[in-house]
Amino acid sequence: MSDAAPERETMEYDVVIVGAGPAGLAAAIRLKQAAAAAGEEITVAVVEKGSEVGAHILSGAVIDPAGLTELIPDWKAKGAPLETPVSKDAFIYLTETGSVDISWLPMPPEIKNHGNYIASLGNLCRWLAGEAEALGVEVYPGMAASSLVKGEDGVVKGVVAGVFGVGKTGEHKPDYQPGMELHGRYTLLAEGARGSLSKIVQAEQDLCAGAEPQKYGIGLKELWQVPEGVFRPGYVQHTFGWPLSDDVGGGSFLYHFGDRYVAIGLVVHLNYANPWLSPFDEFQRFKHHPAIAKNLQGGKRISYGARAIVEGGFQSVPKLAFPGGALIGDSAGFVNLPRIKGSHSAIRSGILAADAVAAALREGRSGDVLTAYEEAYQASAIRAELYKVRNAKPLWSRFGTLVGGILLSGIDLWSTHILGGFSLFGTMGHGKTDAAATGLAKDHPRIAYPKPDGVLSFDKLSSVFVSNTAHDEDQPSHLKLKDPSVPIAVNLPLYGEPARLYCPAGVYEVVYDDKGEDPRFVINAANCVHCKTCDIKDPSQNIIWTTPEGGGGPNYPNM
Repeated sequence: MSDAAPERETMEYDVVIVGAGPAGLAAAIRLKQAAAAAGEEITVAVVEKGSEVGAHILSGAVIDPAGLTELIPDWKAKGAPLETPVSKDAFIYLTETGSVDISWLPMPPEIKNHGNYIASLGNLCRWLAGEAEALGVEVYPGMAASSLVKGEDGVVKGVVAGVFGVGKTGEHKPDYQPGMELHGRYTLLAEGARGSLSKIVQAEQDLCAGAEPQKYGIGLKELWQVPEGVFRPGYVQHTFGWPLSDDVGGGSFLYHFGDRYVAIGLVVHLNYANPWLSPFDEFQRFKHHPAIAKNLQGGKRISYGARAIVEGGFQSVPKLAFPGGALIGDSAGFVNLPRIKGSHSAIRSGILAADAVAAALREGRSGDVLTAYEEAYQASAIRAELYKVRNAKPLWSRFGTLVGGILLSGIDLWSTHILGGFSLFGTMGHGKTDAAATGLAKDHPRIAYPKPDGVLSFDKLSSVFVSNTAHDEDQPSHLKLKDPSVPIAVNLPLYGEPARLYCPAGVYEVVYDDKGEDPRFVINAANCVHCKTCDIKDPSQNIIWTTPEGGGGPNYPNM
C-alpha cells in the first residue's frame, strides 16, 4: 500500500467543532444565535465519534442549570430533559460495615445541590443537538475526527473525519473510505477528558507550559431501575471512605431520578500508588455495603460505563487558544472536583469561545489565536469557581480522605467562599502525573476482591455487554503501544502490569502458556468503552489512545 496521503474531498465551514458534548453543542448554538442577531450567516459543523449524539456521554449527573440558562433562557418551556429537581442532599462517611451521616456538617454553599437537577447528560446532549440542528448546525454523528489538518504555517485549519474500511493490518477493505477534510476558519476541540486531538495540540503548541500536570479520576457508573418502594425521586447521596483506603482519593454518588432510575457510581482518583488496585472491583464490592445495597434492592441493572474525569482544576488549565482554534469544556479541564460538576462550565466555555469566534469572523479574521477567548476566561465565572476550590484536590492527595479531603478541604472551601477566593494554603501544586504516582508492585499488598454475585456485583465482560459496546474488529487497534515490549519487559516485573486492573472493560490481559510461562500482552480493543484511563495511568506512558472508526464504542442509554 502506498504511503502517499489519500485524496480526500473537502468541505468548507466557518467553524468546525469536534465533539457533540455540552461544550461543543453550546458553542454551535451560540454561534448560530450570534449570526442571527447580527443578520449574518455562520456555517458550523459538529463531528461526533459516537454512533449518535449522547452515545458516548457519561456523567453522574447532578446538573447545575446555570450554563444552560445562559445559553437558552427558556429551556424549561422548550422541554429540556431536566425533570428531577434535587429534593434531599446527603453526605455519608462509610466504614467497612457501618456509616456515619455527616450531612449536619456546615457544608459550603457551593457544595450543596439545592436548585440543581438530576438527569441524563446524554439525553440533555441529544436535546441540545436538536436545538442546534433547528438553528442550521450540521451535526455528524458516527464521524470520528482522526487527525488534524494543518496549513504549511502549522495553523490548524480543520480535521480529517470519517475514515472507514481500513483492515487490521492497514489494508483497504472493499468498503474503504478515506474520510473528508472538514476545513474551518476556526476549529474548536470539545472532545472531553484526555481528547486525542487535544492532547496533540497541547504538546505541539506547548499549551501546558506554566500549568500543573493535569490530574484525573476514573468514574464508573451503573444505571439501575428499582421498585416503587425503593425509589426516592430527587434523592442525592455522596459517600467518602470505604471501600477506598484513606490514601486513595475518591468517593461515590447515588442519584434517584426519572422513571425509577438510580444512577450509582464510584470515582477513584488516578494518583493512587498501589498498582494492584482495581477501580472496577472496588466499585462492585462497594454496592454490597448496607447503606448502598438498600437503594438497589429488587432493582435491575440497565447499563454500565466508565470514563476519565479531569480533576486538576485551576492549576492545570492550559492555554486555551492556539493558532486556528481553541480548547473548550473538559478538553480544557473545567471540572469543579468538590462539586463533581463540569457540564455547566462546559456550556459556559462553549459560549465564551463562540463569542470570540463570532467577533473574529465579523472582522474577517481566520486562523489566528483567539486571545479574546483567553481574556474572557480570565474574567469568567468558570475561572472564579475553579479558583475557589483550587486546593481541594492537592489537600486530598497530600493528607488523605479524612484530614485532607474532608477536614482541611472543608475549612479551605469556607475560607475561599467568605474571603472571595483567599486561601490559607495559597495555591498548592499537584506535583506528579497520575502515571508517575504509581508505585512498585513489590512495595504494595495485593488486593483480594470477592467474586461477583450476579445480583449486586458483576464481572467486567457482562458489564461491557450492558454498555452496548461494539467495534468492527477488522480494523487497526486504536490502542497503540509506543514499544510493544514494554508491557512484559517493564510493566509486568515492576508494576504487575496494572493495565489489566485499572482498565474497567477487560481490554488488557497478560496470558501465559500451558506451563504458566511465556507471558504475552493481549489487547482486546473491541471491549474498549473509551474511558482513556490507559492513556493516563500506564506507568510507562506507553499506551496511546486514538479514535477507532466512527460509531464504535459504547452506546449509552440515559447515561
